[in-house]
Amino acid sequence: MSRDIRECDLMVIGAGLAGSAAALFAAKRGLSVVQAGGTGAIAYTSGYFDVLGAVPPRGPEGGIHLVEKPFQGLAELLASYPRHPYRLTSPGLIKAALAEWVDFLANRGLPYVAEAETNVVAPSPAGTLKHTYALPETMWPFVRLLKEKPACLLVDFYGLNGFSARQVAANLLPLWPGLRVERIHFPAHAGGEVFPENAARSLELPKHRETLAEAVRPLLGDAACLGLPALLGMNGCGAVRADLEERLGVTVFEIPTMPPSVPGIRLREAVENGLPELGVELYSQQMVRLERMESSGLEFTIHGQSMERRVRCRGVILASGRFLGGGLASTQTEVRETIFDLPVAQPEDRSGWHRLDYFDPRGHPVHQSGIEVDERFRPLGAGGKPVCPTLFAAGSILAHQDWMRMKCGAGVALATALGAVESLIAELGTVSGDLATVPAG
Repeated sequence: MSRDIRECDLMVIGAGLAGSAAALFAAKRGLSVVQAGGTGAIAYTSGYFDVLGAVPPRGPEGGIHLVEKPFQGLAELLASYPRHPYRLTSPGLIKAALAEWVDFLANRGLPYVAEAETNVVAPSPAGTLKHTYALPETMWPFVRLLKEKPACLLVDFYGLNGFSARQVAANLLPLWPGLRVERIHFPAHAGGEVFPENAARSLELPKHRETLAEAVRPLLGDAACLGLPALLGMNGCGAVRADLEERLGVTVFEIPTMPPSVPGIRLREAVENGLPELGVELYSQQMVRLERMESSGLEFTIHGQSMERRVRCRGVILASGRFLGGGLASTQTEVRETIFDLPVAQPEDRSGWHRLDYFDPRGHPVHQSGIEVDERFRPLGAGGKPVCPTLFAAGSILAHQDWMRMKCGAGVALATALGAVESLIAELGTVSGDLATVPAG
């Protein structure tokens, strides 16, 4: 381990959507940033960005209310769930965070498309439909085509697990009668399993796209559009899609596959490559251990994969996620926060974690477990006061939201990340803007 200590304005713990957004927002506002954590959870996303897609009922007899206008729907959500983290935000803050994030992705070759105020309907990997807000540009044509319902061909590949064109069509046919399905061999694949990441990189080669086009062309018939699993390149996916459209003369769109998915890996690579270019010192797939916490600053050890690095920072944003991200962990009796041992809002005992009906429309109480924060996103201790004036939290680790059921994950992650960064800057007063290394001692 190096005895030198890295000094910075901000340490971001977590490299999922909230952590990466916090690092981006902070770096663009002049803070020196060190970020550490696993990015694996990003790869498990569909690629869609949800703001608010559904409001679960408060009682067992009600049904889930689907939300068409997410920013207008915030009032309905907060009327039923007044402690939801959106209470600390505003429609303006959510929109600003989304705009800054998608601008970053567009500059990394991963453009997104959204309606200004309205959710759209998009397919899941199984072909069921969900309300979401923003889609990768490669998936956006589906939104228009579902309304127009032209003749359309869906294609999948022998050996590709986690996606079935036949299943997608079976779920969509009642709404889109003009769907047909074909299965073909993947270009230049010798047989056996087709791995999504390898397949996506393969289609970045023009010769493989031509082979794919030659295989699909005689199957098109009267189809005006072609739906493919989301494998159209890892980098420059828009150019890959445009090239196939030119070769085939039809509209081409991607459909998500089961995670870990290519759209999620695209996001991960955009973050891992883009944030360091903005000055963020990123320690991907590393763990963090707290060494010291005082009002004057905090110290951590970043460790894992045969390395250790000591970091001293003026402020921290905790965006370590819930169970998948490792921010929360459960024992036989309780849910715990893993870095600071912060109090976790949770059911009184394990018997209250889950409801008797697995499909209860209200969801399960354990899925709203998390960290309580004040109006400035500072985690609260057992006495109800901030644990540390320069410790902030953002993202899914925040209590009182079930992002999976409410379809609000990206909105919560991005808006609370921006809110936490703005609160941190207000608390610090000034920023250094420069990373520094000093001898330990």
